[in-house]
Amino acid sequence: MRRRPARTVGRAASDRHAGRYRRVRYDPERRRRASPPREAILTSDDRGDRPIPWAAIPLFQALKPAERESLRPLVRITAYEEGEVIFREGDPGLAFHFVLGGRVKVRKAAADGRDLILEIFGPGDPVGVVAAYEERPFPATAVAMEAASLVSLPRQEFFAILAANPLLARGLLVGLTRRMLELTRRLAERSSRVEFRVARLFLTLADRMGRVEPEGLVVPLALSRQEIADLVGTTQETAIRIMSRWGKDGLLETTDSGFVIPRRAALEAIPPVE
Repeated sequence: MRRRPARTVGRAASDRHAGRYRRVRYDPERRRRASPPREAILTSDDRGDRPIPWAAIPLFQALKPAERESLRPLVRITAYEEGEVIFREGDPGLAFHFVLGGRVKVRKAAADGRDLILEIFGPGDPVGVVAAYEERPFPATAVAMEAASLVSLPRQEFFAILAANPLLARGLLVGLTRRMLELTRRLAERSSRVEFRVARLFLTLADRMGRVEPEGLVVPLALSRQEIADLVGTTQETAIRIMSRWGKDGLLETTDSGFVIPRRAALEAIPPVE
């Protein structure tokens, strides 16, 4: 299959010195109207002997070679550009999706009309598996935060593999439980002050993907101020104000590729109430 070259999409930018923030919006609807639907990178016709990167998804590492081979004709690997919708709220959950590369956010419209980012998923993470597990519509919309690729498997065939592999089923349930506990914690924190919620956001990201560098704890995930606001349930202006103050105070530094936490203890010391 012939693939089109990737298109560069604008990213949110900021003028830190002037204290201004400019967000460049990408309209996936306009792109869909202008071009045909995307095809899978690998299909049963052109996959041939090309390897499927099972090792990139921890859950599949428990599969035996024969089980992996049985899934090969069913696997669909799809690439998405930044801002492209993977599935929408209300779409039927007919397949299990796993992030192969890049980052994906799951968002839902709040009662006041603002988007609320429920979760951010990275390489190896399952996306929308609760809906697929229960065969019900997706309760939220998944969008690629950057160039990303996902592995998808039909739910019935995946269930057959789960029934034959208890370790695989256990791994899936452990992952689902962890995500549900994290979402429950975040919802419980909605009544706390905004600074505490932002601190908890970056501490959680640091635990999930951070790495220790000489300058501090590096979080390699670029987030716009609007995305930070959506993740913690506040306004963009409040997020800009907090991030600007924290940058001046040395609590959190913004870089082109993410963030740096010079002193983790300083974020941990922020109280939930005044």
